[in-house]
Amino acid sequence: MVDHVLALAATWTDWDGRPVPAGDRLYTPHKAIRRVADHMVDHLAEMEARLVGEETQPDHWHASATTTAADLAPFTGADLDEARSRLTRLARIWANRLDALTPDELDRSAGTGWTFRQLAFHLAESAYYADSVGDLTASATTAPGGGGTGH
Repeated sequence: MVDHVLALAATWTDWDGRPVPAGDRLYTPHKAIRRVADHMVDHLAEMEARLVGEETQPDHWHASATTTAADLAPFTGADLDEARSRLTRLARIWANRLDALTPDELDRSAGTGWTFRQLAFHLAESAYYADSVGDLTASATTAPGGGGTGH
């Protein structure tokens, strides 16, 4: 999922500044990266809390319902570099955490909610945010706003 998101993000440095509608939401390059990272952090926090027997903390993010002023900023090469660092490190944390769990722990996860295996598969749906912005290369065959499902 992260590789897919970053491949799309590599096409966003020439974004024209117009948010892309997807259903009842608007997406921009910064918002897509923010949502992918927030989704990864949110479910990682859930998994870690459940593993140590704590109550999970509800997030208070506005998620994709809100487009902030920061979401509307140009997406530069430096932003792409930051996104690469942020998302690849989060993906590595997820991989390390999941690799440390036994198959039984993945499928019979502590606490209530989805199993940790289901959480991992659910995270793949985060590509929806990037798919909503789409491939913004001049010769793109993928139209912005196409593909994916998610929240």
